Amino acid sequence: MAQEPLAARMRPRTLEDVVGQRHLLGEGKALAALVGADHLPSIVLWGPAGTGKTTLAHLLARAVGAEMVQLSAVSSGVADARKVLESSRGGMLQTVLFVDEVHRWSKSQQDVLLPGVEAGDVTFIGATTENPYFSLVSPLLSRSLLLRLEPLTEEDVRSILERAIDDERGLPGAKVEDEALSYLAETAGGDARLALSGLEAAARVAAGRLVTKEMAEDVVQRRGLVYDRDEHYDVISAFIKSMRGSDADAALFWLTRMLEAGEDPRFIARRMVIFASEDVGLADPAALQVAVAAAHAVELVGLPEVRLNLGHAAAYLSKAPKSNAVIRALGKADEAQRRAGRVPGHLRDAHYAGAKDLGHGEGYAYPPGDPEGAKGQRYLPEGVEGGFLE
Repeated sequence: MAQEPLAARMRPRTLEDVVGQRHLLGEGKALAALVGADHLPSIVLWGPAGTGKTTLAHLLARAVGAEMVQLSAVSSGVADARKVLESSRGGMLQTVLFVDEVHRWSKSQQDVLLPGVEAGDVTFIGATTENPYFSLVSPLLSRSLLLRLEPLTEEDVRSILERAIDDERGLPGAKVEDEALSYLAETAGGDARLALSGLEAAARVAAGRLVTKEMAEDVVQRRGLVYDRDEHYDVISAFIKSMRGSDADAALFWLTRMLEAGEDPRFIARRMVIFASEDVGLADPAALQVAVAAAHAVELVGLPEVRLNLGHAAAYLSKAPKSNAVIRALGKADEAQRRAGRVPGHLRDAHYAGAKDLGHGEGYAYPPGDPEGAKGQRYLPEGVEGGFLE
């Protein structure tokens, strides 16, 4: 057991040992109710890395006395899934098929599970770090209970680290500076596995000495930003809403999050061009020029220097007065199309041969040449009243 990573050795043995996820494990909550029912439905566990998805799957199967088979979507495929389905058909015990990182299976691979799940031959438990509404087929998702796991708090992670120091399965006898524990808990980003790996590495470096914060800093590399497809939509939404709320600091924070995670700066620039007309509009017409200039700078300058141009534009758009008059006017104009008649005769094209014989352009007053005559001239079709742009 000592050869196993610390994170594996410290896996909880009972549901009561699980740290965090009280919204699922507390009295009367979803998982507690499932265990009490003695039969598991199919479940999708969705949450960030290191929050206990695999551990919960094993504990739930054990709690109801089910036989569990684990597959990894990274290294297994359709043939492996079919073997499990065939062997479990007609069995006396409930069979739980746990598929880790199920989002890595294609939609056709996921479809293989459906007959067995529908027939009750297996109970499917899938673990995913990606939004299942994007990554799982609808029939499988509709037949499963979706449970979302939240990142662990710093307090949760610290308690797990403290347990690892005290538990005989962990690092009994290890001496760890309080500041080192705080640092590991803070930099883990809610990932218990990452924190435990850092603690184990620091303890090896210490080789029996006191584990200091400096040692922890040496072994813990900067954690990469979580930025999957779900995060892509969430962060751009936060960026837009921060600019709309005139919070320049928040807008710059989300901008740097996107750039650090490798988001395409052209995508960010396009969203700002749209925002300039949709949310600033006529309140500050120069906003569109600033946004377009930033989009042009992306092509002209490129990263990393274009961060300045994008930051300049994001700050300007955040501080600019806001007006959605244009988009509301477009909505009203679009609705008015249902009542619209034909183009009035005096506005029709009169430049081709025979147009005047049809009455096209008759009565039209050319504003530059006849400003008085153009006063009160109607430009909307009959049956459509103006007032779109307030």
